[in-house]
Amino acid sequence: MKLLIVGLTGGIGAGKSAVARMFGELGAATVDADQLAREVERETLPWIVGQFGARVLDPRGNLDRRALGQIVFAHAEARKLLEAITHPAIVAAAQRRFEELQRQGHALVVYEATLLVETGRDREMDRLVVVVAQDALRIQRMMQRSAMTLEQAAARMAAQLPQQRKAELADYVIDNSGTLEETRLQVSDVWCELQAIAHTTTKDGVQEKR
Repeated sequence: MKLLIVGLTGGIGAGKSAVARMFGELGAATVDADQLAREVERETLPWIVGQFGARVLDPRGNLDRRALGQIVFAHAEARKLLEAITHPAIVAAAQRRFEELQRQGHALVVYEATLLVETGRDREMDRLVVVVAQDALRIQRMMQRSAMTLEQAAARMAAQLPQQRKAELADYVIDNSGTLEETRLQVSDVWCELQAIAHTTTKDGVQEKR
């Protein structure tokens, strides 16, 4: 049986990580692109420092993610440079993880990644779930979670593709503007559909897109 790869994405502050945890609680195998980025950091760090200098390192010589974020979210070209460095390593690590999960007998995996649509990798997913939330709520969450100013939060949001553009490409849209229970009910409904799809294959073992 072919592994059903479900992409999970959303704009900053929308709550895709919370949704990923809910899928995990329901029994989904999940892979987090941010975690993969940390795992391949040793491989990519020399290239990152070569492009952005020692200012992106902390006193211990490790990557200072906050310092790097301030640079790349302020300059589109810097963001593209970073993506060119990190994404090939993340993609390779994700593929290894998918293959491992398939060997373990999993029917589907939820792959959480911020830039699935921006990098065009959404087209590689068997299904796409996009998490959205009201813009004012997203800004509030960013300010509370990361101690950002209003201006910084708005700039981070503006640097990403508008969430509506992502939602238009989605097979499933989860609105995380309400209570956790309301979101959990949406996740449960999507999970039931995904499980049905993952266990229904065509004669050549490939799940057909809706």
